[in-house]
Amino acid sequence: MTATDVAHGTALLLCWAGADPAGERVARARVAEALRAGAPLPGPGPGAVRGAVVTTGAQALDHLAAAPVRRVPAGGPRPVALLLPGHGSQHHAMATGLYRDEPVFRAAVDDVLLAWRAEGEAIRADWLGTGAGAGIPIDDVRRAQPLLFAVGYGLGRLLMSWGVTPTEALGHSAGEVVAATLAGVFTVAEAVALVRGRVGAATAIPPGGMLAVAASVDRLGPYLSGQVAVAAVNADRRTTLAGPGAELAAVAARLAADGVSVRAIPGTTPFHSPAMEPAVAAAELAFVAVPGPARFPVRSGYTGQLLTPEQAGSARFWARQVVDTVHFGSALTALLGGGDRLLVECGPGRTLSAFASRQHAVRAGGSAVLSMLPGGRSDRRAVLETAAALWCEGHQLALDGRW
Repeated sequence: MTATDVAHGTALLLCWAGADPAGERVARARVAEALRAGAPLPGPGPGAVRGAVVTTGAQALDHLAAAPVRRVPAGGPRPVALLLPGHGSQHHAMATGLYRDEPVFRAAVDDVLLAWRAEGEAIRADWLGTGAGAGIPIDDVRRAQPLLFAVGYGLGRLLMSWGVTPTEALGHSAGEVVAATLAGVFTVAEAVALVRGRVGAATAIPPGGMLAVAASVDRLGPYLSGQVAVAAVNADRRTTLAGPGAELAAVAARLAADGVSVRAIPGTTPFHSPAMEPAVAAAELAFVAVPGPARFPVRSGYTGQLLTPEQAGSARFWARQVVDTVHFGSALTALLGGGDRLLVECGPGRTLSAFASRQHAVRAGGSAVLSMLPGGRSDRRAVLETAAALWCEGHQLALDGRW
């Protein structure tokens, strides 16, 4: 990208570095010179004193001049760990701007949709709003699950295309399949077969839902009844309940009456509750993978431990995930127990980032969390802000002039 793109309102990433403060000032001046001349932006070289800014239009020079700098610690940047969200994070038109603007992301999403064969075109049309008629709503399991997989996989592939190698990945619920695919445990085709099997099995389950509750598991025991169960334990006083629609609504009413904050999670399937038990056998039959060796470790949000080769190849292990409780909070605590990390949420929204911000390691400042598509800004600007943060952290990015 050249500096002339600034004049067209395109979000632009400027990054530079120097070996010392004097070198940083020289590097910043070179970027300013390119902006004034409308010339190609100089590629940032290595250096411990770094700056970056995402900008547009006539403000580019002002933003460049005012941008703070950061010195990379002598021990180097914090390792990157990926967080992959699951059902409930989806929203209308999520990541469609990035699909339009970013070739690496678009190619990865297209690989996923191609693996869905004929249904892939319908999924894409509903997502992009190019189909005839209303289509299937995004919160329906038939759209939420395949699109969350595609978006999470595409964001992970985009991040790694910058030259960032994760040291670990942790998925929440369906995000665990994305994590395993990014790590190379599954091929895209194998993962799509697994997701397709889960979706098909879930559509046979009577409608239900999930409920985010601001309370600890210990407090919720008296409210559980019938098929309403603890679906996920995400963080301190951040618990998810799930169950059939009428039963879950009754529990929500009791909690609200007692002053407990509750919020319905988008979706109509009672994942991680006993109501999903009939779906397990069908999901197990859909498992056709021959897992490969992981390029980086995957931590299971169900066990809290690193995924073993035996679990990776177990149809039962993956099928049971539709009904088993997610222990994301304790899994993330275990991950952060291995040392300071820069957590990057590869998915729409900030659901997992919000959970991570409640971790002691993050609150104390040793670890930090970034959201690639947090909302509130264009997709392009959001991912560029992630790249800027990674650069200032000390990671050497291979952007190849694309931005």
